[in-house]
Amino acid sequence: MTPYTAPVREHRFVLEELLEHEVLSLPGFEEVGADLVEAVLEEAARLTGDVWAPLNASGDRQGCVRRDDGGVNVPDGFADAYRAYAEGGWNGIGVDQAHGGQGLPEVVASAVQEMLHGANMALGLCPMLTAGAIEALIQHGDEVLCERYLAPLVEGRWTGTMNLTEPQAGSDLSLVRTRAEPSGEDGVYRLTGQKIFITWGEHDCAENIVHLVLARLPDAPRATRASRCSWCPSSWSTTTELQGSATMSSAPPWSTRWASMARRPVC
Repeated sequence: MTPYTAPVREHRFVLEELLEHEVLSLPGFEEVGADLVEAVLEEAARLTGDVWAPLNASGDRQGCVRRDDGGVNVPDGFADAYRAYAEGGWNGIGVDQAHGGQGLPEVVASAVQEMLHGANMALGLCPMLTAGAIEALIQHGDEVLCERYLAPLVEGRWTGTMNLTEPQAGSDLSLVRTRAEPSGEDGVYRLTGQKIFITWGEHDCAENIVHLVLARLPDAPRATRASRCSWCPSSWSTTTELQGSATMSSAPPWSTRWASMARRPVC
């Protein structure tokens, strides 16, 4: 197998020669120096080259396996590699310290993300989607949602997904049929519908998976802006159950057959 060598030199060129580390002079990055950034890049190169890249082989040979209970087992080594990533604090590298992250500039976090995808694209899709869920929470979540979901997502104990596509709705999200109807409890909606092609929609790498589900409100006009996003965890900490939510199939997504793709009914 061809080894992966992270392009640290190229990332340093962008940061040092093109950007001249100007981002480090911005407010909020007073404690971030060039030496720290270089150390982060070198350690990310080690993680991706030594731990993540070799798993492409087991991913090709095994793929993801759907269990009888609807869960999905990832290929050998994937769960350990993800946990090493999460326990190292990499999941929150670009998240503000006020939210439990490392507080590094986004340009540094993007460089690390590029290494993750270059080493193992299938595994790299998992933290990429979680980063999107974290950003959605920070920008639009209320205090209750942030208190419940933000910390475990930033720490990597939970992962996030993006539930947009449906059998009849791909790029045109105005065709979404999944419904979000008020349950009578403040801030709680009942979701009904089906989502497909949910990358990392089921796996055994983390304690919980939080699905960000795009759904249509009652009597909403046929337009994309008439939809809302709902937070739907796979496992609930209360007695409430997520009825009917299970992985119906674990489809191989093109060349990354070892990145779990789920087709899920939601209610």
